[in-house]
Amino acid sequence: MIADTMREAEQKMDAAVEHAKEEFAAIRTGRAHPAMFNKIMAEAYGQPMPIQQLATIQVVDARMVLVSPFDKSTQNAIEKAIRDSDLGVNPASDGQNIRVALPQLTEERRKEYIKLAKNKAEEARVSVRNARRNAKDAMDKLLKDKEVGEDEVTRAEKQLESATKSRTDQIDEVLKNKEAELLEV
Repeated sequence: MIADTMREAEQKMDAAVEHAKEEFAAIRTGRAHPAMFNKIMAEAYGQPMPIQQLATIQVVDARMVLVSPFDKSTQNAIEKAIRDSDLGVNPASDGQNIRVALPQLTEERRKEYIKLAKNKAEEARVSVRNARRNAKDAMDKLLKDKEVGEDEVTRAEKQLESATKSRTDQIDEVLKNKEAELLEV
């Protein structure tokens, strides 16, 4: 019973850490990378679709991305979605491909991205703490129903605290790396 509760809590915590990493990957830094386009949805075939399902995304150099639509009829929708995104770029189409030139980040924009990264990290920490609270509530219920002993619950709570600290430390480390990446000129 307690083992199942712990396993479920750890899975939720790991999922929160992975989600934070994905969110950080989508935050633009000074260099181009395909993950910047992960959250952008384009209206195609009558419904919103992720750009990576509609085109290949290649990084040509540090500040140039080449987006090659699989179907030329979706090119305008992809271009519009990139333009309307929060990347702050103006894509240019040559009829075959869409070129996205990333401008140099200003100090103000870097600070905005750091603030965004900190918010994403805090959301992930809250998610980890919620998983801990849910597991603790489940253990307290097992104890109240006399399905397990106090010693087992105490041991499991210590293990739960250790798992929580480990995950929040991972999130903090990823945040620290992202901040360093954003401040790099």
